[in-house]
Amino acid sequence: MRKYLAFFRTRFNMGLQYRTAAIAGLACQFFWGAMAILAFKAFHDTDPSSFPMSLPAMSSYIWLQQALLTLLTMGGMDNEFFSVIESGNVAYELCRPVDVYGMWYSRSAATRVSNALLRCVPVIVISALLPAPYGLSAPPDLLTFLTFLPSLVLALAVINAMGMIVYMITFHTITPRGVRLIAVNICDFFSGDIIPLPFFPAGFKEFVELLPFSATANVPLRIYSGDLHGPEMVKLMLLQVFWAAVLIAIGKLIERRELRRVTVQGG
Repeated sequence: MRKYLAFFRTRFNMGLQYRTAAIAGLACQFFWGAMAILAFKAFHDTDPSSFPMSLPAMSSYIWLQQALLTLLTMGGMDNEFFSVIESGNVAYELCRPVDVYGMWYSRSAATRVSNALLRCVPVIVISALLPAPYGLSAPPDLLTFLTFLPSLVLALAVINAMGMIVYMITFHTITPRGVRLIAVNICDFFSGDIIPLPFFPAGFKEFVELLPFSATANVPLRIYSGDLHGPEMVKLMLLQVFWAAVLIAIGKLIERRELRRVTVQGG
């Protein structure tokens, strides 16, 4: 375990160096967040009774989503892993006397956390200063916030495990672009990154909530905003634990299978 924590610390410190890229991305995140809130407000004003979330909860959901964008989306996958696979330098990774899955999982998690830390503070601070109902509100109570934190950790475990499956699959592709594009688009839609799951039609929403994608951004963001509570919250958090364990196990199985017949591209 100590060596994987060392991998985490090393990659975390490296990720904190990319401050310019983080600052450049902030402008896009603020613009996207503002446009999304205004679009949803237009729907709310048309028919408030059919809006499945309160407008302040929706605003908090969107701003927190932007603050944690690189932490909880498939778009936050580490480009270096795809690069070493595509170039053939993955051969050096396979020579290390450590478990490849554990090493890459810890490094991928560190990349997500470091990138999120560089962006989340400005987004949270500025959005919290915006007037209601457009700004980021505080959680309804302390218990909600204390529940949000472990749910956020579980969401990170799930999305990181999904990323690991994509990395392992690309061992046998000429380029990772196709696999990555499909994974990102599917996860973004079914995790609530594009449209929050409460807006999905009844029946389809309950089905989507059982999928592993729902265990990422959907759960912690809705808990924080106060939209998810009670027995439904407990059920979805248990699903987070379930999917984290299942996806890690699947990733390990794929790793064992792929490394038996790995083809090194490039060279």
